[in-house]
Amino acid sequence: MGNNATVAAAFEPLLQAAFGAQPPLRFEFWDGSAVQPAGESPGTMRIRSKDALGHMIWAPGELGLGRAFVSGSVDLDGDIFTILRALQTAVPDSARLGLSGAVKAAGAARQLGALSHRPKPPPEEAPAPRGWLHTRGRDAAAISHHYDVGNDFYRLVLGPSMTYSCARFVAADDDGRRVADPEVSLEAAQAAKHDLICRKLGLAERRGMRLLDVGCGWGSMAMHAAEVYGAQVVGVTISKEQAEAARKRVADAGLSDTVEIRLSDYRDLHGEEFDAISSIGMFEHVGANRMAAYFETLRALLHPEGRLLNHAISSKGGSKITARSFIGRYVFPDGELLDVGDVTLAMERAGFEVRDVEALREHYALTLRHWVANLENAWDEAVSLAGEGRARIWRIYMAASALGFEDGGIGLHQVLGVVPDPQGRTGMPGTRRAWA
Repeated sequence: MGNNATVAAAFEPLLQAAFGAQPPLRFEFWDGSAVQPAGESPGTMRIRSKDALGHMIWAPGELGLGRAFVSGSVDLDGDIFTILRALQTAVPDSARLGLSGAVKAAGAARQLGALSHRPKPPPEEAPAPRGWLHTRGRDAAAISHHYDVGNDFYRLVLGPSMTYSCARFVAADDDGRRVADPEVSLEAAQAAKHDLICRKLGLAERRGMRLLDVGCGWGSMAMHAAEVYGAQVVGVTISKEQAEAARKRVADAGLSDTVEIRLSDYRDLHGEEFDAISSIGMFEHVGANRMAAYFETLRALLHPEGRLLNHAISSKGGSKITARSFIGRYVFPDGELLDVGDVTLAMERAGFEVRDVEALREHYALTLRHWVANLENAWDEAVSLAGEGRARIWRIYMAASALGFEDGGIGLHQVLGVVPDPQGRTGMPGTRRAWA
């Protein structure tokens, strides 16, 4: 670059290729120069070093941009939801700038000296998975990458309920009916979600029922079912840190006689029988190729009239989280979101009669906004617990996910199935009144 040139001048052709004549927000560079929209900016993207461009050149698309953000060479100043929505609106498919954009990016990188070395990915990045998809070992490694990052960090983000799945924001109106209420606390909303699942599974109809909670997390669902409905619960997880914390929580609550937490894969469950099974936020790790086997395994654990509640993020047509994506390398390696229609069909083929499907995506958007607020309000503590890179990953992934649930790009469905007896009896109530 010449002595009078600015970084902004070198970047401007690239920004025009991405956004057209007007960028959606202010872009500020390490030399103090900036490019900004004609009107008021919803926030600022700070490009702190040429390593940001290096990440994006060597890994074009969202993975390179994600590396730049996690490493701190790119930062966002302002309300993160507003900034991400502005970027999404300006470039619906920001991962594809086309040939012209690639040429301009290379030109800017050359001019700024960003091609001289290849920046290393941040240490929080998971290596590209190897071996057959969804083997026990590969699944255990993927789960460990996401969940074994410190229980104290999760407690800070998730709040006292320690529940890492969509809450349900409802309250009773003057007539005692449950109505949506965004002002309900996150802890109360998580309890409402657990109670909804318990009632759908029929635990309120008979005390002492035997419940299997697959992917039990930190034990919150298991504890609610045991404490409120007297259920005998087995919870399974393949996260060592989750299992240790869940066992302690169960013991502290005085529930060790009714709740057992196992460090175990669901594929290890044989020869046992349950009245009901909850699968909450676990199914995203199963994958389309193992979906039939998953439901067949759970079906074999239920006696006639036993129920299964599958609570999972969904995607129209299905969506694999690849190793070239930000979420695939930093959040959910090998994750997969399935179409709710395929889920119901797979459950039916496994021998379940599907009795209820409920969509809760707006509730998940609100849940995620609570989690982002928890993180931002205790940022310094989060960084001290898990490192700045991990905190940055969680902030941007949760905020972007909230927007995805708000605009319908992704969904959340609870699918309730039951195993009829040979005469077709299910023991199900005739209406949804038991849980509606």
